[in-house]
Amino acid sequence: MSAAAPPPWHAKSGAEVLEALQGTPGGLGAREVADRSAKYGPNRVPEPPKPSRVLAFLRHFDNLLIYVLLGCVVITALLRHWLDSAVILAVVIVNAVIGFIQEGKTEKALSAIRQMLAPQAAVMRGGGRFTVAGEALVPGDIVLLEAGDKVPADLRLLTAHGLTVQEAILTGESSTVDKQCGCVAANAALGDRSCMAFSGTIVATGQGSGVVVATGAQTEIGRIGAMLSQVEVLTTPLVQQMGVLSKWLTALILLVAALLLVFGYFVGQRDFAEMFMAVVGLSVAAIPEGLPAVLTITLAIGVQSMAKRNAIIRRLPAIETLGSVSVICTDKTGTLTRNEMMVASVVTHQHVFSLEGDGYAPTGVVRLGRDEVDAGEHAILAELARAAALCNDAALRRGDAGWAVEGDPMEGALLAFAGKVGLDFHGERQAWNRTDAIAFDARHRFMATLHHDPARRAAVFLKGAPERVLGMCDSQRAAGGASEALDIDYWNDRGEAIASLGQRVLAFATRAAPPQHAALAHADVEGGLTLLGMVGMIDPPRPDAIAAIAECRGAGIGVKMITGDHARTAAAIGKQVGLRNHDTVLTGADLDAMGEPALKEAALACDIFARTSPEHKLRLVMALQAHGMTVAMTGDGVNDAPALKRADAGIAMGKKGSEAAKEASQLVLADDNFASIVAAVREGRTVYDNIRKVISWTLPTNAGEAATIIVALLFGMTLPVTPIQILWINLITASTLGVALAFEPTEENTMRRAPRARNESLIGATLAWHIGLVAVLFLCGVFGIFSYAIGRGYPLELARTMALNTLVVMEIFHLFFIRNIYGTSLTWRAVRGTRAVWTTVAIVTLAQFAVTYAPPLQAVFSTAAVPLLDGMLIVGVGVAMFAIIEIEKQIRIRLVAMRA
Repeated sequence: MSAAAPPPWHAKSGAEVLEALQGTPGGLGAREVADRSAKYGPNRVPEPPKPSRVLAFLRHFDNLLIYVLLGCVVITALLRHWLDSAVILAVVIVNAVIGFIQEGKTEKALSAIRQMLAPQAAVMRGGGRFTVAGEALVPGDIVLLEAGDKVPADLRLLTAHGLTVQEAILTGESSTVDKQCGCVAANAALGDRSCMAFSGTIVATGQGSGVVVATGAQTEIGRIGAMLSQVEVLTTPLVQQMGVLSKWLTALILLVAALLLVFGYFVGQRDFAEMFMAVVGLSVAAIPEGLPAVLTITLAIGVQSMAKRNAIIRRLPAIETLGSVSVICTDKTGTLTRNEMMVASVVTHQHVFSLEGDGYAPTGVVRLGRDEVDAGEHAILAELARAAALCNDAALRRGDAGWAVEGDPMEGALLAFAGKVGLDFHGERQAWNRTDAIAFDARHRFMATLHHDPARRAAVFLKGAPERVLGMCDSQRAAGGASEALDIDYWNDRGEAIASLGQRVLAFATRAAPPQHAALAHADVEGGLTLLGMVGMIDPPRPDAIAAIAECRGAGIGVKMITGDHARTAAAIGKQVGLRNHDTVLTGADLDAMGEPALKEAALACDIFARTSPEHKLRLVMALQAHGMTVAMTGDGVNDAPALKRADAGIAMGKKGSEAAKEASQLVLADDNFASIVAAVREGRTVYDNIRKVISWTLPTNAGEAATIIVALLFGMTLPVTPIQILWINLITASTLGVALAFEPTEENTMRRAPRARNESLIGATLAWHIGLVAVLFLCGVFGIFSYAIGRGYPLELARTMALNTLVVMEIFHLFFIRNIYGTSLTWRAVRGTRAVWTTVAIVTLAQFAVTYAPPLQAVFSTAAVPLLDGMLIVGVGVAMFAIIEIEKQIRIRLVAMRA
């Protein structure tokens, strides 16, 4: 099984392949699995070699701003301003180190996400069905496939029932490939190997099983180096927008600096070296060199925070999108409900029984009315239970945590029902061997199986949607096992009655088959069936989903339930979870009868859609988007993939979700819980708010620093701070105070605000006004303190030191102001801050004390010790600035509220 020349498994029969791999249809034993795992290693493609850490570090110097600063380093060195060169170089290196460290953290986070998204596989081992991690597969394992699964390894198929596979990742062909079990020519092209299922491809329809013939790097996908499940890391629109902004700001500031240099040298008759150092300080002060790194940190923190809330981000743009979601289209089963199905009602030709029990435990009480009855006295219950157990792909096992289902929860509930009425479903499955099957498909809405017993009797059992099954039946099972004419009105009335209680209704039918009949076709079940009965299953709502929907209502986020369930079932669940318009339900048939304008209005007015198809889900998403809404869509099946791709935020279920759904989504829920979606939206809003805070702190403070230099140069004044002091401020504050805002917690009113508009600009009129206001306040504060010091006869070094500390103090107070952009900053919670805020403030304060009072640093930065009273005056300037901008914010908030 070498990578260069794998054996032609497709040219061998299934029996020959099993013999060559020393496997059996019942799967490998535990010892054999361990031995082969040690021999072949994990079933995963080796990660590509990573670039050297040196090159990864040097890559952080490759941008326009860094080139400008490095040019300044060279020129200042030529002018023999060695200290200035060293400080500028330190700024460059600090930014590169921050980016390099953050890149390493991001790689670790993405690696963890890849592990969380690793596909799982259903296998036969030791004669039983188990679910194992995809990377635990070994050659010789027997893998079971169903629609929506991603094939976890290269398989030689042993069985195939309506099996089609999407192989575009390998062949480039968009159409699905029909699979069968017969051999093909040894020289058959990859796309013609119809008896093979290849790792990474996706099962579109049907069921099948196969023996693993290659794992890891030996698979076809490993050979060509492609991984469909690889997590994508995309540049977000926000980061692109900020990149463009940074370039334009850099160009503008360099232009202003060049004009000031020319003006000061030729008009102001200043020394060139002095002017050059001044414009270098201006450039470093005005350009937000730390902004891209801080934005990346903020997004990465958001990814990690969402992962803690069971929301795994697959594509970074989803973080931004989640913050603006205005409507969530959600499935019902397992998302709004517990996904712990239980048969609650059983309808026969005469009676409606009710069942009681605990989850999937195959024990419980059967009642007729209020009276407990012996199920053995009603033979029809045993026959109905047999159909439920045989037309079933699930397995029910008892573990340490209780009874659990391997497979579909609904089918697990049917097995539990069989046990409750006294049927030994394990024994029935052994006695009635399955010969063929028609797998469930959303198009035909039923599943059918063909069975033979040891006496060579043959029977077909079928389950599906009641209206579909009733249309395939012409008789019903009566007392004593006889058949009688089908009473459609009776069954429709009983089905509607239990559906109105919020129960999912399934109908069961059967027919005898000739003993020699070995293959099952659709023509065999389209008519002539005998209806056995119906069951109603309940899946109780999640308590946290009810609370989450209420939170969505407060946040202005609509919730639409789109389900394949019966209309009355959907309405009952909608009422229980608190959907607004739970009395109005539109079905897929209703949507089919609507034109696009009517559908557009219906999508907005109605909150519950039942009996929907993949096309309906896609149309509803598009209709909501036509209203300008940002749509989040949940899904778990392969049939949900189109709507997940179309939605602004596609959300796949991590537990019950198919690999096809996960591939089409931007977000995966690890716990399949609607409450986790709302938590992710809250986190998305928080990330967006923190990005706005970072920008709203960085740009005004940079503008204030730059304004002090520009005003001094234009009016021929003494610089209140020296270029090297400006460099120091950028070194100590830009890499600390700005980063602290990335760790800000969710504001109290975050989920009480309406969703932001899709086209909302990060830098709007409000921020532009704030930048101008803060720049003016910085000018007043710095020149006010500088003039005060000069007026008191203080030396120039002390006056500049006081101006330097005023800048830093005002930046700190501006940080506390910007932490609460939607509410007041005058609360104990706001003053208390966060650990990140106080850590950075402590670092900056200690650094400023060192620069101000430590003699070695005084010599480097031309500073002098500031007297205590003057220090208190500087803090007072910061308090005054904080008071002014806080009052302005409160006035602005109240004016907006009055207009609303």
